[in-house]
Amino acid sequence: MNQHNRAKSEVFTPSGKIQFGIFFQGVNSGTIWKAAESGSQTDFESFRRIAQTAERGLFAAFFLGEGLRLREHLGRPHALDVVGRPDAQTMLAALASVTKNIGLVATQNTTYNDPADLAHRLASLDLISGGRAAWNIVTTDNAWTGANFRRGGYLDHADRYKHAEAFVETAKRIWDSWETAHGPARRVRHEGQHYTVDVTPRLPRSAQYRPVLFQAGDSPEGRNFAARQADVIFSAHPKFDDAVEFRKDLVERSLAAGRGANAVQIMPASEFILARTDAEALEKKEWVRSLQIGPQQAVAYLEQFWGRELSEYDPDGPLPEIDPVVEETSETRGSGFHGAKARQLADQWRAEAKDKGLSIRQFVTSKTARIDATFTGSYTAVADRLAEYARVGAVDGFNISPWLIPTGLDDIVNHLVPELQERGVYPTEYAGSTLRENLGLDTPVRSADETAGAVRAS
Repeated sequence: MNQHNRAKSEVFTPSGKIQFGIFFQGVNSGTIWKAAESGSQTDFESFRRIAQTAERGLFAAFFLGEGLRLREHLGRPHALDVVGRPDAQTMLAALASVTKNIGLVATQNTTYNDPADLAHRLASLDLISGGRAAWNIVTTDNAWTGANFRRGGYLDHADRYKHAEAFVETAKRIWDSWETAHGPARRVRHEGQHYTVDVTPRLPRSAQYRPVLFQAGDSPEGRNFAARQADVIFSAHPKFDDAVEFRKDLVERSLAAGRGANAVQIMPASEFILARTDAEALEKKEWVRSLQIGPQQAVAYLEQFWGRELSEYDPDGPLPEIDPVVEETSETRGSGFHGAKARQLADQWRAEAKDKGLSIRQFVTSKTARIDATFTGSYTAVADRLAEYARVGAVDGFNISPWLIPTGLDDIVNHLVPELQERGVYPTEYAGSTLRENLGLDTPVRSADETAGAVRAS
């Protein structure tokens, strides 16, 4: 139902359903790339196989992460990371030809793109996919990443959401500039601190009007940005009680932004380790963790903070007694290692590991495992847990990061999905042909005054 056909609800109403998305990360410590079953992170076959499996399981969306620069390790490209990822929109355009219903979500940065160009490329993906495109909006401001771009490092950290909001508003005005589905289009102008846009859109609306907007920020500024601009927030709050609190917070922010209580859907990041029985699932989890963080990965993780090679230390022995050679870690070590006070942290970690009797490998596993984001258990037990999320509306779905590519969704699709369908909390078919329909989102409606004229950003 279109937004203008129903009043904005002041009270959140659970749908009683959950949906799944798949998040193909690439650079991370959670995906196992060295097992015999592992595929390639660059071959199209890996992407095709897992996207089609997700579609067979009626997943709402296929997400691609973004890596604008290879993570480094001690000043060199990190040999234990994946070697790179194909461009998201290029890959999703290819996947559009081998899928029919699943949404195609491109992670794209507001800092290192041009709004008119990105709006056109996303509109192109939306058209050729029949209305299945989405944009996962991210902001990055560090000069290390920006060195790969003409305007590298020009954006202050405090300005990233201010800049992103002007960017997204400009893109929306471009997509909304058509009087009707087939034209004519209004001219769109924007004059801001970082760029100037004067464009007449070249493409008509897609079947879903415009791409769906996802956003992944979790700071207060990020949550407010999502409440104002996003259709779906990709959250970091999958634990039940935390998810309930996050829902309450987001509803309040959405209402404060003048939107309805159900305006923004929530899909937290998650990992599933499943088996026939709980005992088998726990055994499987141990195997998964042993491959996610092997001896080399464990030592390399500490090297990111120590700022020096630690290959002489036994991964099954205690943490290094020497101090780091850096005071504070930097972007070159990756976002997860950025800004840590290395010497203070090393003291804390040594004390913690000694107190708990943990080796280097055990300690690193405890720090890197997605404990809060992991659902471990039998298909039946996990389905019961997820049904409770659906009942209270804690989330609208889960964005699953598979620990194995390309077969990491097989257990979920073959066993968990049927259990959820039996409980009446998971779709039994796609609701429509567009991502907006399948997510149950309203069609955006903006007035001519909102879409016409110039936009100024300070």
